[in-house]
Amino acid sequence: MNYTPYLVSLAIGLGVGVLYALLGTRSPAPPVIALLGLLGMLVGETAVSWAKSKLTVQEAAAHCLDSKSFATAKSGNGAEAPDRPIRNSS
Repeated sequence: MNYTPYLVSLAIGLGVGVLYALLGTRSPAPPVIALLGLLGMLVGETAVSWAKSKLTVQEAAAHCLDSKSFATAKSGNGAEAPDRPIRNSS
């Protein structure tokens, strides 16, 4: 990935920030809390895109449900005991 445009943008932004500070002017940028929210949105979007490219829905479900069983244990008389789920030993 080519990071040059990001570094140039950061450098220009820093330069403009310094210029605003030297002139004693408030920048028109949103408050830091809003910028952190935007950063969180970008990170979340990127994480979901990355996860989608790595896993299918079926693979994700299989991973989440691995070693889980929804069957119930049989009691001594052959009746089901719904309060005791069977655990796989793997």
